[in-house]
Amino acid sequence: MKAGTPRRCDVSCDVLVAGGGPAGCAAALALVRAGADVVLVAPAAPDRPRIGESLAPAAGPLLERLGVLGRIALDGHAPCYGGRAVWGGDGPSEVSSVLGPYGPGLHLDRARFDTALLEAAEAAGALRRTGRIRAVERLPDHWRVTTATTGTTGSTATAGTTGTAATTGAGGTLTARYVVDATGRPARLARRLGAAPGRSDRLTALTGILAAPGGGPAEPERTSLVESTPWGWWYTAPLPDGGRVLMAMTDADLVAGTLLHDRDVWWARAQATGHVRHRLAPWREPPRQLDVATAGPSCTRPAAGPGWAAVGDAATATDPLAARGIVMALATGMEGARAILADHAGDRGALAAYARRITALHEEHLHARAVQYQREQRWDTPFWRRRHRTTG
Repeated sequence: MKAGTPRRCDVSCDVLVAGGGPAGCAAALALVRAGADVVLVAPAAPDRPRIGESLAPAAGPLLERLGVLGRIALDGHAPCYGGRAVWGGDGPSEVSSVLGPYGPGLHLDRARFDTALLEAAEAAGALRRTGRIRAVERLPDHWRVTTATTGTTGSTATAGTTGTAATTGAGGTLTARYVVDATGRPARLARRLGAAPGRSDRLTALTGILAAPGGGPAEPERTSLVESTPWGWWYTAPLPDGGRVLMAMTDADLVAGTLLHDRDVWWARAQATGHVRHRLAPWREPPRQLDVATAGPSCTRPAAGPGWAAVGDAATATDPLAARGIVMALATGMEGARAILADHAGDRGALAAYARRITALHEEHLHARAVQYQREQRWDTPFWRRRHRTTG
């Protein structure tokens, strides 16, 4: 890797980043600004809509270090003044971010947020290939990576400008000194390299997006809300366009018994809550469809090795109850990039140290999560018995 403005690379590069979400873009931005040639391989669109619409205030300093805070702040997102939780009792408790050191968080237009990060990475000098990793082979001093692509887009060599490279066809081969797995919870690249992602439980999110109501309130309450139930818990938050996200969280094997996979039952259960239902007052009908996704904590072990690192959910995924998924994505993307740069500079322990740090962060999360679940003792049901047995 060399100092100075990164050059465009069509066949070889210093670092290949697999995945174009916040973690992959954070890693790419950190790397290109340190002088690395970066190719970012990502699908044209995610497999399913990305969930994660509340940005904690702690993300502010990370976005500022990446040089994108100003753009994000002016990109049409709405302020988030904190959260409320009905947990361990019938009344809500409240956590306000207004007086915190970083001010309020944001309710995100998630597609716009991800696009802004991806465009920033391209403008800084990363070359984007649209597609997926098909195969990866370790050679003595580099990786040979085969991609299944439909085309490429990329930036010019000058930061702050963007351009478009020629379409390359249905696939290609790249060589890279390092690879970064930012493929999310599946950790597709890390698995190919022999790492083992492990899940702590079978927590599952059943999510619906409610479109902005025609006669709804002009300015919804700008806080998120969590409410526990005998079978799990609900989460809801407003969206910048006036819509709302609503999620039911339970274990995968409990979904059939609760009938939460049935959209009408899901909606009826939401309407029967003590507090969430008040946030749903402007809506008369459920969303058109529910998205079902794995949501439990997971950790890839190891999260790095010779010539590679996993970042974001591919490294460690947190329980949505922690509300720090995007913060962790940005932080691990930047930290993984630093480990790669240190390894290239001669610190042969940097990647192993990064992997240990990821494991420690995950264990810390599991402990804090166990404490939080222990606070809810009202129900002796399978969902809660499992978590009360868990010590982290």
